[in-house]
Amino acid sequence: MSTNKPVVVYGVSGYTGRLVCEYLRELNVPFIAAGRDKTRVQEVIDKVPGIENVQHDVVEVEHEVGALTELFTGAKVVSNMVGPFIKHGPEVVEASLAAGCHYVDTTGEQDWVLDAKSRWGDTFAEKGLLLSPGVAQMYTTGEIAANICLESPGLDTLDILVLWKGFPTYASTQTIFTILKADWFYLEQNEYKQWEPGTTFEVVIPGQHETGLALPWGGTCHPVWFKDDPRVANCKAAGGVFDRTVMEGVVATQKLVEEQIKTLPLDQQEAALAEVASSVQAGMPPRENPRVNTSLDSVYASGPLGRAHCVIHGNQNYKQTGLLQAYAAYSLLQQPPKRAGFASACQAFGHRELLGTLRSFGLVMEPILTVHK
Repeated sequence: MSTNKPVVVYGVSGYTGRLVCEYLRELNVPFIAAGRDKTRVQEVIDKVPGIENVQHDVVEVEHEVGALTELFTGAKVVSNMVGPFIKHGPEVVEASLAAGCHYVDTTGEQDWVLDAKSRWGDTFAEKGLLLSPGVAQMYTTGEIAANICLESPGLDTLDILVLWKGFPTYASTQTIFTILKADWFYLEQNEYKQWEPGTTFEVVIPGQHETGLALPWGGTCHPVWFKDDPRVANCKAAGGVFDRTVMEGVVATQKLVEEQIKTLPLDQQEAALAEVASSVQAGMPPRENPRVNTSLDSVYASGPLGRAHCVIHGNQNYKQTGLLQAYAAYSLLQQPPKRAGFASACQAFGHRELLGTLRSFGLVMEPILTVHK
């Protein structure tokens, strides 16, 4: 559809979509802001500071492969914000492939990442296109920390913790409740092992005296990214928010899902989960405050005769996600990814490059690295 606006941001009516557009504007990348309701998309775009300084269009599109293919044709990169991705992602990936576009999204759904890899990874690779689900703070910033640890050879086990202050957006809440009905996996000797339902962790949080409560958080993207990486044999990840009360509510909801919702017929489970999710978060949270909305990514890497620990303190996790998405598009417009086909952000763009981008916009501190050999 467009050759002078090479990036399509699909799902701009939400919180994260706006931030992606804000950073595309700062990187001076022309784009199309698309969604299923043009009026809502326009209202979001009108609130982007300085939006008049970058070429952009606002487009309404039906969530259907043919319509999306027509929209994407002529572009080079699709940045997809429309989740839950296991439900709405296939049409966007199929359309991206048909239009010859690189595909990135912000998913936290491990089942979607596994599905995307198995269904489309080889086809994207054959066409030299990138398929990169999960380009977001809760996964990519921790992946950066893991790769910094792995710069020390001989470490084969990753223990990853991701925490942030704030409350999920409406879309994130829908995703969180969607993953509650999926199976969750970690990596052990390069094989997937399933987490027991109801698993929680009492975690030691670097930089403070209090402990925290964390969950496997759907298994996260990390075990999928590090599967078949010759450096890594084992990978476990935990995540959550700093607020223990909120996490206790998540644990209670997880129990509710196991005992009451998973016992329902499959065609009723999704509606029941959506109803619970909407009762938790029905509206748009306030814009992030860097003094309040902080993030922490901590990775312990170990091997038979070595240890490394990397901590990345940051702020405004949704802004980190917006910037990571915008930088991915910015990079792909100028050069091929480091790896085509299914690849994480670090595999596609380089962990040091991504770290430099986050630091240049003031979103993360210099990593704190401790190595013992």
